Amino acid sequence: MAEKKPQKSSQAAAQREDRLKASLKANMARRKAQAKARAVKQDTTTEESER
Repeated sequence: MAEKKPQKSSQAAAQREDRLKASLKANMARRKAQAKARAVKQDTTTEESER
């Protein structure tokens, strides 16, 4: 009986780690998209001011 509890907690820990990995990946993708959008906006603003 004592062996089942660590398995469940290790399984829960693995599931938590998987959720955290997925969350981090989504967060990094969002930040990358935001940075790219800012760079495009900045380039567009620079080109307009040069005219």
